[in-house]
Amino acid sequence: MTLDLLRFMTAGSVDDGKSTMIGRLLYDTEQVFEDQLEHVAEVSRRRGEVEIDLALLTDGLRAEREQGITIDVAYRYFKTPARRFIIADCPGHQQYTRNMVTGASTADLGIVLLDARKGALEQSKRHAFISSLLGIPRLVVAVNKMDLVDYGQERFDEIVEDFAPFVDKLGIADCLYIPMSALRGDNVVHASTNMPWYVGPTLLSHLEEVEVVYDRPEEMPARFPVQWVIRVGGSRGEYRGYAGQLASGALHAGEDVVVLPAGHRTRISAIDTYDGGLDEAVAPLSVTIRLEDDLDVARGELICATTEPPTVARAFEADICWMSSAPLRPGTRYAIKHTTRTATAVVKELVNRVDVHTLERDPSPDELALNDIGRITLRTGVPLAFDQYTRNRRTGSFILIDEATNATVGAGMITAAL
Repeated sequence: MTLDLLRFMTAGSVDDGKSTMIGRLLYDTEQVFEDQLEHVAEVSRRRGEVEIDLALLTDGLRAEREQGITIDVAYRYFKTPARRFIIADCPGHQQYTRNMVTGASTADLGIVLLDARKGALEQSKRHAFISSLLGIPRLVVAVNKMDLVDYGQERFDEIVEDFAPFVDKLGIADCLYIPMSALRGDNVVHASTNMPWYVGPTLLSHLEEVEVVYDRPEEMPARFPVQWVIRVGGSRGEYRGYAGQLASGALHAGEDVVVLPAGHRTRISAIDTYDGGLDEAVAPLSVTIRLEDDLDVARGELICATTEPPTVARAFEADICWMSSAPLRPGTRYAIKHTTRTATAVVKELVNRVDVHTLERDPSPDELALNDIGRITLRTGVPLAFDQYTRNRRTGSFILIDEATNATVGAGMITAAL
């Protein structure tokens, strides 16, 4: 029997204890190899620490260990008898918010940590808002370092009372507040004897039992972005196929399809894989599709079922998380990467900017600065075939790239065509 898989991410402000909490999860569920634990213990001793620094189990980059901060998104896998887990440990520093967007983009559940001494900070609110913007349906607010406030219920209740109205505005379907001490192990894997006033689940038991509304690509309309065109000639005749990963839905041999953005209609003659042909391909399978008609299909085009086609347009509105120190301004040109297609895009308008404290949208800002979140309109050099992000994460998302440096400067979620 295959266990359910839960992908979750951790985020929050710097030094809230995200890496320590994940280290505690791995350590207390006996998921750490002996040689790995010995190495972490040795590094901890060299740094003059009395106890093992469990955060080192996830901070894998040398710079992270030297600075004592998380920079990259660290992915870890573990399992219990109830479920399998993939953890994305996201950075807390404001300058690495772009990395947090990457870690949260595939999560089924988000954990936002708050330091019990500091409460909710701006970065904590930003991470909670980004979680909701990316469509994460479940949230855990872990009030960490309760040992530093004498495990006081009054302080925990005060933080919940302060943060809950903000979370309520985000429209997240379910949110649980857990008091814990990742350093001491309170309410992470084992129930705390220091907080008898808390009668809810531990973090692990909640992760094992929570019912998550999974993003099920196989139940969505068929979307197949062409990644590679395969042409082979020879004595056996010419072979032409279109390879890629089915982003959503299912396609069948003999099915009528449309190739977008051109709009050519044809039929699937065969679906090939390394192991042989298939009658049906279901997302997220990687396959090669052959078509009955000899069409000029290139990388970046979208093969779809004729029912429920996506929108085809050159202008659209989108929410964007800005990731560059150079501000985003109207009239600026970027490269846009949408599914497998790369094109040029010009920012036509900055519609608004989100105030992460109040969630109010300030209309018509002059620019979006690093880590700002706002709504913009874009016009692309060629038509794109897309869905709203709320309907399909894969065909509703994109990134903007600085053409001069090739750096990713923004992550966007399409809200409407224009």
